Amino acid sequence: MILVTGATGRVGYRLLEALADTRAEAVAMVRVEAKGLDLPGPGENLVGTFDDPPAAEQLQAFDRVFLLSPSSETQAELEIVFIDALVAAGHRPHVVKVAADGFLDPGCDVRFMRSHREIARHLDATGLPASYLAPAPYMEMLLPAAAAIRREATLYAPAGHGTVGFVAAADVADAAAQLLTGPVPPAGDDPGVFTLTGPESLTYANVASRISAVFARQVRYANQPEDRAREELLGAGLAPWDAEGMLELFAWIRAGGAGQLTSHVREVTRHAPRGLNDWLEGSRAAFLEPPLDGAAPSY
Repeated sequence: MILVTGATGRVGYRLLEALADTRAEAVAMVRVEAKGLDLPGPGENLVGTFDDPPAAEQLQAFDRVFLLSPSSETQAELEIVFIDALVAAGHRPHVVKVAADGFLDPGCDVRFMRSHREIARHLDATGLPASYLAPAPYMEMLLPAAAAIRREATLYAPAGHGTVGFVAAADVADAAAQLLTGPVPPAGDDPGVFTLTGPESLTYANVASRISAVFARQVRYANQPEDRAREELLGAGLAPWDAEGMLELFAWIRAGGAGQLTSHVREVTRHAPRGLNDWLEGSRAAFLEPPLDGAAPSY
């Protein structure tokens, strides 16, 4: 039985879809029961949170656990509490944790990667069988730029000339589904680490060209000063800690940290990674039509 945390997010929701397609037994952990009403699958949900995990006897029902929580200042603390609950349950499930490309690089000082590094050190020390998915920046990271593209035909980002191996959230979900339904790593083996990227390493100027081609509208890229980017991130509703993390991420991109490509999506999922053009086609409504509720974008 598989326990899926982060089930209402972009990756977790698609993971539940993929598991339902294979008829795998999966249960979503949700904060309140109402959050699970529209999730894919048979509708079996477990109420719990990272800081108040389900009881040991409930956790013992799951031999595989998908671990994903939102980036936040307390992410490491919360995931470590949850990992300790799994250890205390005593049944040693296989944990598939979503981290981020760069989390194993001690020279990468982006706070999001530092949080994942801290969690991984703790998880490895427990001896639980573990696998790590380390995705490149998601293609979905481009969605908050849609409003400016509609209004001004401009893609703003403080990315300089750095390249990014953007990966689709759906590919990360597909990889997670394969690991969660495949063989459990043998006891004592080093955790597997799968760095998930798309098929191309693109600058933001390249991305603007792709948007222009897909939507038949000329879009330019404007390299945004950090101060202006910070102002927009905070204005979009991000907490200061998250906004500074995004600026660190873009600094890492400018320095060339995000440009690597791997074959891990194909190796794990047995299909090619989705390209940016295909992802844009599937996201056409987001780029061409304003959101109905006018909500602030979520990075």
